[in-house]
Amino acid sequence: MAVKIGFVGVGRMGANMARRLKEVGYPVTALYDVRPASAEALAREVGAEACVSLARVTALSDVVITVVTDDAAMRRIYQPAKKGDSLLEGAKGRVFINCATISPDMHVEVEKHCKKAGAASLEACMASSITQARQGTLYLMCGGSQATYEQVKPILEKLSASMRYIGKAGQAAVVKALVNMVMNINTAGLAEGLGLGAAFKLDLAMLREVFSQTGANSRVLQTDGEDMQNRDHSCFFSASHAAKDSGIALALAKKQGLDLPLAGATFKQYTRMAREGLGELDKSGIAELTFKGRHKRGKGGK
Repeated sequence: MAVKIGFVGVGRMGANMARRLKEVGYPVTALYDVRPASAEALAREVGAEACVSLARVTALSDVVITVVTDDAAMRRIYQPAKKGDSLLEGAKGRVFINCATISPDMHVEVEKHCKKAGAASLEACMASSITQARQGTLYLMCGGSQATYEQVKPILEKLSASMRYIGKAGQAAVVKALVNMVMNINTAGLAEGLGLGAAFKLDLAMLREVFSQTGANSRVLQTDGEDMQNRDHSCFFSASHAAKDSGIALALAKKQGLDLPLAGATFKQYTRMAREGLGELDKSGIAELTFKGRHKRGKGGK
């Protein structure tokens, strides 16, 4: 019998992961989102039930994949069942795969709650975007029990082109925080390079080509460089999420007594974007803060 899959969080990533699993033959049986209309629309598309409660998702699923926004959202969906609606109600024997970028401590907390409920959990942190979610070519960093990883590996293989088991709960989340921290620094650096080039009235297509052949090359040059030049900031990974993720990395650094000035400066830039109404632009929108004459500093700016 095919494993029944439920999803909690069907935004840009979760919805496309659900479509992918449906396409490769997994029954997607249950969907839940804090925006009920999103769950209802996708439910009609994939033949699932748009659930009005988290407990109903668990009841209809063998494996539940969660793609929520932050620690607070994770804590809410995994609260003890006696305190209100929860994925942990009737959760014995279920497996929960958590894909959001959240703090490592939150993954450890979720694992403890799941074990207490007779369920299992795994973090499957994603280092890819919407297109890869739809195509099943995500890169996944996994943490938790290795036995749980092996149990759900066939599902993860349908979602990914490559994946890596990192270690116990929380460790994959540490790696993901570092990935996004470095990515955000690279993105901010690229925006400053192109912004300064534009101020000198250089041909930015030429400049990007030169960058690509030198030590200035990076993955974000490929994904964001042209968008920065053309001011096309259609959202694949929002500035607000970039701020959140750099904040997670800075919190980890503080625990270790490390000073990360570049990460700190990047966090301030992305936080400023959110504060000044640019938070839902793609991370490439950080260029709006560096190119002359683009974005005027808001009243709350410093």
